Amino acid sequence: MAIRAVAGVDVQPKVTIREARSDAIEEIDRQWQTQTSKTLLAAEAGDFLILLPGSGGSAVGWVRVRDSIGGNLPSRIAAATGSPEFLTLSADGHHLCAVSVEEDEYWIVIRTFA
Repeated sequence: MAIRAVAGVDVQPKVTIREARSDAIEEIDRQWQTQTSKTLLAAEAGDFLILLPGSGGSAVGWVRVRDSIGGNLPSRIAAATGSPEFLTLSADGHHLCAVSVEEDEYWIVIRTFA
């Protein structure tokens, strides 16, 4: 369900960033911080769930994490996997936040569930 929420035909990204931009990864980091600061990153304990990026991530399922560094999550994921794509879910399950690559753009997708 989470993957369809960010990759379905009807998905509208909150932010799009052209992949060709020389500062694309830095802009993804900036926009990620801005867009998730009131949802995902605002949790009291600082915990959230992440679907591990890369092959096999969905087989592992959601993993609860605390980002002790607190910034530049997309670029840190890109450094480790070669791509800034990943899915996160607030600990309360109400906010899905993701970075995806769609054709020649990076998308930041934010979905809120009641």
